[in-house]
Amino acid sequence: MENSNFTVVDVRSYGEFAGGNVAGSINIPLQEIVDRASELDAMVKPIIFCCASGNRSGQATAYFKAQGLECENGGSWMDVNYNLAK
Repeated sequence: MENSNFTVVDVRSYGEFAGGNVAGSINIPLQEIVDRASELDAMVKPIIFCCASGNRSGQATAYFKAQGLECENGGSWMDVNYNLAK
């Protein structure tokens, strides 16, 4: 995450996201992510997916990597916050 040219997409629910998130991140819940894939295509790459623990973001990453999207699993949103603060 040394490069600031990326997009953070949080795949938690809207309620979870409202309780705390990475500044500037975009919230697209996992259950909506496939239907909203065109939004991901328009975002700055790579996309860093995050969630509460890294499980849901891992699912999103695996799916979209298989589709050829430049993306990574950032793990939990708190891990992403920590790594951005370094």
